[in-house]
Amino acid sequence: MVTTRLPSAGFSITVRIAVTADASSIGRLTTCVGEAGAIVTALDVVDSDPTRVLVDLTCDTADASHADQVVKNLEEQDGVDVRKVSDRTFLLHLGGKIEVNSKVALRNRDELSRAYTPGVARVCMAIAENPADARRLTIKRNTVAVVSDGSAVLGLGNIGPAAAMPVMEGKAALFKRFGGVDAWPVVLDTQDTDEIVAIVKAIAPAYGGINLEDIAAPRCFEIEARLRELLDIPVFHDDQHGTAICVLAALTNALRVVGKNLADVKVVVSGAGAAGTAIMKLLLRQGVGDIIAYDRRGALHRDMDDLNPTWQWLVEHTNRDNYSGDLPGAIAGADVFIGVSAPNLLTGDDIAKMADRSIVFALANPDPEVDPREARKYAAVVATGRSDQPNQINNVLAFPGVFRGMLDVSAEEFTEDMALAAAMAIANVVGDDKLNPTVIVPSVFDPRVTPAVAAAIRATVKGTPAPQNAAAVAKEELDEAPEETF
Repeated sequence: MVTTRLPSAGFSITVRIAVTADASSIGRLTTCVGEAGAIVTALDVVDSDPTRVLVDLTCDTADASHADQVVKNLEEQDGVDVRKVSDRTFLLHLGGKIEVNSKVALRNRDELSRAYTPGVARVCMAIAENPADARRLTIKRNTVAVVSDGSAVLGLGNIGPAAAMPVMEGKAALFKRFGGVDAWPVVLDTQDTDEIVAIVKAIAPAYGGINLEDIAAPRCFEIEARLRELLDIPVFHDDQHGTAICVLAALTNALRVVGKNLADVKVVVSGAGAAGTAIMKLLLRQGVGDIIAYDRRGALHRDMDDLNPTWQWLVEHTNRDNYSGDLPGAIAGADVFIGVSAPNLLTGDDIAKMADRSIVFALANPDPEVDPREARKYAAVVATGRSDQPNQINNVLAFPGVFRGMLDVSAEEFTEDMALAAAMAIANVVGDDKLNPTVIVPSVFDPRVTPAVAAAIRATVKGTPAPQNAAAVAKEELDEAPEETF
């Protein structure tokens, strides 16, 4: 069996195998894996004797069933004894992905007396007298709560708080790796809007920001809006704003590639939930020509009734010609398709009917709205949310730098102006000398991205123009920042 899906590191397995010690045995193993449609990424000899060789064979597969098939094919080979199969993704998660480390040494009584009692009491009283000092004298200055109720986790749906933990841990790890921000998962065993608002309000004193994550629409809109009114720290729903920032950054550069202006293009967005709504609002703020929003009830148009408040707003601000047909009809003649919805909604033939030099962002994960290989036959620029495809639109380009910048200046709220500044900062990291149809966003590992976004956020809070070379400005600001003294 050869899978039609592409192998990825997300389904990497290591198979411990004993094989006969002849010259062709190792080659037979790699050939078997290749014929099954998997990709060998490593092969290590663990042990050997005059008749047998023990090897660890690591390969990328397409999904769990494909991995099972690869192992079955290996087991059927003559002279092969499969001893153990390890799923490398599960191994990575054993015991969780994050931990707490002390920043101070506690080696003797002197250090203990300053970090804890009796010395700590003086610091407590200083904060009691001036609560603002908590931002300087506690972890609040650099700590974010990653809050979820588990109601809309990735593309998995409502799987609950415990099952959401691996994602929230991963988010915290990304905060630290890319932004130097200390983040902690806060998963809530309730999906009641009032309870979530009350709980987050109650824990907020310990944090410098709140990152809402994987909370289903439309509750996520109300939760964010109410918390913004109640708290004096930024509240940021990454599924909305992180996605919108990255899409605007990518679209800005994609339009540069195809030579079109945002004000002139027609955009179709599939998915009018949290991400899709935020994308459309940001594009409208930036002056997009026209948008058609498409969701489970079809194209959102002005003749529809019984709409929730979010969809009502969209029908009043999008779909200039009041289109009411299906998705393939909506994208016919459109310049841009943005999908944040469900897999396999479109074919290559549908993309062929878009305008000349079209742009396709098929962002559903793990399976996009249209096969990117088919889309590339007709679209000038194609992006996905997958790490194994070019032009990956990934929120990690945005949220570490957004929070880094907000924490640096003790921001009290996140604003749409910050979103626009962050998007432009990301887009500008890709210079004209690097820009092409397969490079419209920087790599998530580009060290310039987070400093550029953080500098743009700081400039926005201070009311100054965002720097064009934000990464260089960010370094200068940090190098010149005075050390705090008491």
